[in-house]
Amino acid sequence: MESNKLDDWKQTAPLAICLVSGGLDSCVCAAIAGQTCRLAFLHVNYGQRTEARELRAFRDIADHLEVTKRLVADISYLKAIGGSALTDHEIAVPRNSVGTRDVPVTYVPFRNSHLLAIAVSWGEVLGARYIFIGATETDNSGYPDCRGSYFSAFNRLIREGTRPATHLEIVTPLLMSTKGEVVRRGADLGAPLHLTWSCYEKDRLACGRCDSCLLRLRGFASAGLNDPIPYEER
Repeated sequence: MESNKLDDWKQTAPLAICLVSGGLDSCVCAAIAGQTCRLAFLHVNYGQRTEARELRAFRDIADHLEVTKRLVADISYLKAIGGSALTDHEIAVPRNSVGTRDVPVTYVPFRNSHLLAIAVSWGEVLGARYIFIGATETDNSGYPDCRGSYFSAFNRLIREGTRPATHLEIVTPLLMSTKGEVVRRGADLGAPLHLTWSCYEKDRLACGRCDSCLLRLRGFASAGLNDPIPYEER
């Protein structure tokens, strides 16, 4: 894009807040949002096992995409609340359990509501138009706050709980995508997939056994691509 056209676009494009965990889905979601919107990146530390590694991935992705408007929020009270293998080291991270029908122990109780509440507050202040989140219902791990009905309900809550001048809407462009489709979409957009981190447990070499690693690896395999991050085992 020519510099003068880019300047015009920056003045007129709507602002979107992207929830960027540092993982694969959020990275691809941000790349999608960047096709039509100016971007602000939100990252939330909540006491998860790989908090430092995820924060590093968030910063690397933001740097790569040249996003300067960033907010890193801390809600470590979720660790104090517990109830999830992601925040409580007494609860083992399950391995090789993809496909089970019950809500897994890696579910952090009502987490997305906390994250979205922060995004809505920031969005009101910034005058943002959209909140992008990379949730997937097709290939998720059974989390109840990753369903389309949940996001529809939260959009109603935004309308009820914000100023009349606020027009914020949650956008879930990957909701019905398989992990393979997410990987392929990211590759097509040139998203920095090599900077992402998905492992629930490890922060140097991905374990290759937790649900998140397994879904990620299957996604790359389905897309016919090699996963560029290092693993203990594949």
